[in-house]
Amino acid sequence: MSLSSSDRARSVLFNTCLSLRRTASVRRTEPGPSSLTRVSLLVRCSSDRARSVLFSVLPILSWLPSYPVREFLFSDVVSGLSTGVVQLPQGLAYALLAAVPPVFGLYSSFYPVLLYTFFGTSRHVSMGTFAVISLMTGGVVVREAPDSMFYIQTVNGTNMSVVLDEVARDARRVQVAMVFTTLTGAIQIVLGLLRFGFVAIYLSEPLVRGFTTAAAVHVVISQLKYLLGVKTRRYSGLLSVIYSLQAVFSRITETNVPTLLLGLSCCVFLYVIKDLNERFKKRLPIPIPGEIIVVIVSTGVSYGMALSNDYHVDVVGEIPTGLLAPALPDFSLTPNLITDAFAVAIVGYSMGISLAKIFALKHKYSVDGNQELLAHGLCNFISSFFHTFVVTCSMSRSMVQESTGGKTQIAGLLASLVVLLVVVAIGFVFESLPQTALAAIIMVNLLGMFKQFRDIPHLWRTSKIELSLQEFAAFFVIVAKMPDFVGHFTKGCDDMLQ
Repeated sequence: MSLSSSDRARSVLFNTCLSLRRTASVRRTEPGPSSLTRVSLLVRCSSDRARSVLFSVLPILSWLPSYPVREFLFSDVVSGLSTGVVQLPQGLAYALLAAVPPVFGLYSSFYPVLLYTFFGTSRHVSMGTFAVISLMTGGVVVREAPDSMFYIQTVNGTNMSVVLDEVARDARRVQVAMVFTTLTGAIQIVLGLLRFGFVAIYLSEPLVRGFTTAAAVHVVISQLKYLLGVKTRRYSGLLSVIYSLQAVFSRITETNVPTLLLGLSCCVFLYVIKDLNERFKKRLPIPIPGEIIVVIVSTGVSYGMALSNDYHVDVVGEIPTGLLAPALPDFSLTPNLITDAFAVAIVGYSMGISLAKIFALKHKYSVDGNQELLAHGLCNFISSFFHTFVVTCSMSRSMVQESTGGKTQIAGLLASLVVLLVVVAIGFVFESLPQTALAAIIMVNLLGMFKQFRDIPHLWRTSKIELSLQEFAAFFVIVAKMPDFVGHFTKGCDDMLQ
């Protein structure tokens, strides 16, 4: 007997339900994977996954095996030597901004640069000391280890005098700088692992321009005492610019004339060389290394004429030969430094990734923001155990590295070896280097930042909001201490996100 269409439909539905019940019964009788098994499946590390993670953390493994030696090596060698020649005097000079002895600027120009070769994704940026970050570090260092902590009373017969114990002060300041660098690096590492590479977008271009211009004002004013050869204390915090100017001009009559003449001569020479490099950059195979010429000539003049002994010109002083053994920082200082370290971590990364993206766009390759944040953190964190201070990418050195034909991170590796050669072999040669020459190097290198004032008419016509943001940043940084500005800004961004 044939079934109606409705009967056939009911039969199909019945068979389907019966099949589902049987399947469910089988599933209930078969035990599923345990919780431990499920966790092991999630965390199981296959060879492909391990390889992917390793190549992500160490980008050098991706490009070094296919490095075209014939096409790139000569260019990288020329670029590395040229950048190293610039890195050497800048390391010595920016140590003054960080409030530590000059030799620690050389350490900071070697270890982080070497490490960036392995961890960085940009082929053209030059890792190492940078004026703005060095000054921010120096402000924290001086706050935690001021001169007033190290005055000791001496008795000579019936006379009692107060003397500054510079050895104890410098040792303490180096320790503060080490802890500060460790914290800064740790913060950058954590942010990198959490994929926070996007934080740089909160620092818009007008904000960064205002910040760096004001920072340049801080730096130049801080170097006036070295240029004039007068003795003043170092100020940090609110209105430090005003106090520093007042201190310098209150002792203007004590100016050391030989120091001033030498410093001004270095400034004029460096300015002329930079102008020539800019005008004839298409004709010059490599830029004229004005900084190293100043270092060599001023050191020779200082040594030959005994400027330190006969004319009381301040010089770099003793530079120990060789590298120091690694040491653990004094982490008891952490509570006083953590807020400032966060601010410097953000600013340092923002400057570095901005430069990296500029060169990547120009040369048509990509950089990984999160890996760059991790690379900055590893460079600072690991290097801090070897007596360095906070570093980031330098615009002036990066321009040298790129313009002299640098193709890969091998150029940075060779630049670090130039610094290493000086540290382990000929560092003592620069003990007679006048501090006024280092001040000249710092001040002339920052002239480019003051050109950002030219943006004001353009911003006035195009965006008064961006102009207000730039001028607000500049004003706040000039009248207050720089880490406070970034700290307040990042807190505001966090409040808005919440």
